Amino acid sequence: MSTMSADSKRLSVMSVGISLGLFLAISFALCIALALVVPDADLHRPWLQFLPGFSWLTWPSFFLGLCESFAYGLYAGIVFVPLYNFFARVGAHWW
Repeated sequence: MSTMSADSKRLSVMSVGISLGLFLAISFALCIALALVVPDADLHRPWLQFLPGFSWLTWPSFFLGLCESFAYGLYAGIVFVPLYNFFARVGAHWW
């Protein structure tokens, strides 16, 4: 039997959302930096597909990409955490 209570398994939407947002924004910045170091690798192509309005490479576009990357991470946290908290609370009873 688990010694953890249902409350101790709960995640915070803001903590997870901000963490994922910062993770994606930092990953975006590192990928752009690598693409500047190795320009022939076409590392920017996925960003053009997944970030609306992003173009290669201007300062406004870079900051837009940072904001959109952060927003995607925040969105993932907002969707994931309530699902996790729900299934952590009632999921054990279903199985």
